[in-house]
This record gives sequence, structure tokens and C-alpha cells, in this order.
Amino acid sequence: MKAVVTTGNGGYDRLEYRDVPVPVPGPGEVLLKVLAAGVNNTEINTRLGWYSSGVTTDTAATSDGPPEERADGGWNAATPFPLIQGTDCCGRVVQAAPDADQTLIGRRVLVRPCMRTRGFDHMDTVWMASDFDGAFAQYVKVPATEVFSVDCDWSDAELASVPCAYGTAENMLQRAGLRAGERVLVSGASGGVGSATVQLAARRGAEVIAQTSPGKMELLYELGASRCIARADDPEKVLGAGSIDLVVDNVAGDGFPGRLAVLRRGGRLVSSGAIAGPVVPLDMRELYLHDRQVIGTTAWDETVFPDLIGYVERGEIRPLVARTYPLHQIVTAQRDFLAKTHVGKFVLIPPGV
Repeated sequence: MKAVVTTGNGGYDRLEYRDVPVPVPGPGEVLLKVLAAGVNNTEINTRLGWYSSGVTTDTAATSDGPPEERADGGWNAATPFPLIQGTDCCGRVVQAAPDADQTLIGRRVLVRPCMRTRGFDHMDTVWMASDFDGAFAQYVKVPATEVFSVDCDWSDAELASVPCAYGTAENMLQRAGLRAGERVLVSGASGGVGSATVQLAARRGAEVIAQTSPGKMELLYELGASRCIARADDPEKVLGAGSIDLVVDNVAGDGFPGRLAVLRRGGRLVSSGAIAGPVVPLDMRELYLHDRQVIGTTAWDETVFPDLIGYVERGEIRPLVARTYPLHQIVTAQRDFLAKTHVGKFVLIPPGV
């Protein structure tokens, strides 16, 4: 089969489009024909070794990659290169191991990429495309327990926009306990996770304020934002101190202090990323003197993915695909992704689909 193999930490030259063997499902696994695979920050970050403590800049600033392998550059320490990346997968089950559910064969499914292999009482995670081969290929094998059939009229590309972005967003909102009537600020609102968060927060009945560049505001209003502010704005100056119940911040960087200071006493800030840079200025007095909470999220809670499938099937959220590319154009897709001129998701389509 054709696949994009990431050979190690580094630049785009580490992405090789080549022939590899079709995977054989082991005990408890199913084989999927990949119909579409979304593009995410995490694939670029993993290739760059950005998760390493030795990297302190944003993804775009390190896009040429570090000159050496990063022993702590993946989600769970070292990345097992060579690796087929691709965290988002919409696929069709074509084969199941004898001990797996045979009724899955023929179904169109989404893969839950964040796997809690020790159970949901433990926070340990195993991630598709970071810890084992993912969906940037014509076929992928996954545990049968991590595939979820979906009954809807969305296209394959639209479904492939869901797993990582919407799973991350839903997990943040569940963990932070967002309630109807609360006021939430979403930074980086035009990206995959940001636009998903706007929809999912509005679905809960929250008042959503989206922070983005001016040219992207109109679409965010359509997605459910009540108000938009510019990316360059200081939220405390524009919205007022103590005016926000929850900040959903996957941007971090130099603007972090303003997003923390805008929270009311007892307010919460939840994060699962740091696209503008992982090292932030923090005045601890802004945290403890105002009884604020900062919540980090990586491991998805048990209800997150089944809930998302329900939202899709009931038409409670809408897909947001900015553009599709053939799989072999992954470098173009990632370059365009880092330009950050789009709203929503880029999706790769394998050959033969």
C-alpha cells in the first residue's frame, strides 16, 4: 500500500511517500481502509520533536526541525520512528481478527485516537500516529474497541475532521465543566480545535467570545460565537477584568497573561496546546489571589468520543473542512496548514478512494 512514512525528527524531507506492507490485524484488532485523514498540529509537532523540553518556540518557528533526534520529542517520550502518522481517521472496516467483533466489517467508522489502555481510572494514554502507525496510508489497523460506527450523511472528509479537533475540544469543555449561561473566551478560534470549541460551547448554551484574526470572524459568528475580538487584542482591556468564566486557550505564548487576567474570581483556564509557544509569563499572584484554576488536558475522558458521535448523528455540530489534498501532497498540506490563513481542517485523501 501507499503511505507517508515519517523517518525521524526534522523537516519536510523526513516525510517519505512510499510503498509499505499492508498491516495484518492482530488479536482484538480490525483493519480499516482509510477513506480520509485529517491534518493536525500534533503530526507536525511530533515530526519536529516539539514536545521536547528543549524546544521553547512555536511550531512555525521550528518548522525546519531540530538537527538531532529528540528522546522526549513525542507524546510519551521518544517517538518510535519510522512511523506512519495521521491522528484523524475516517475508514471502512475490511477485516477483523477472529476474536474481534465481526459485525464491524463493512461499516464506516471513526477511530478514537486517544486510547486509555489501562482503563479510564488511569490517566495513561496511547495515541494513534504518535505511539503506533496511523492513518496517512491506504490501510491502518487499530483495536476494535477504538472504532465507532457513524450513521450520517457527512462526507468521508467531513468525518475525518472530527476525531482529534472535536475530541480535544469536547474533552476540555467536559473537564472544565462548562455550563449553560457561562461566558467563555476561545483563543485561536479559527483553527481546528478552536472552531470545534466554538461550536461545542455554543451547543451547551454558553456565551462564546472568539479570538481570531479579523478576516475570519464572520464564519465564527456562523458557528455560534456571540462576539469576536481580534487576535492582537488584550482580552483584559477589551472585555474587562473578571468578565469571563472559562478561557479555552490552546495558544499560550506571550499573550497568556491577558487571558488569565480576564477570568473572574474562581474562573478556569483549560488548555491542551501551545501553538504560539509553550513557555509563558506567569505571575502566580494572578492565579492564587483570585482562586483561579488552570486545567491541563491530554487524556480523553470516557464519555467524550461516544458523545461526539451522538452530536454528529443528531446534526448538533457541523463539519468545517477548509480543503482536501491527495495523500502524496502532504508537504503542501502541512505548509498551507502552518500559514494559518484557513478556518477549519485540512484533510488528506489516500489513493484509490
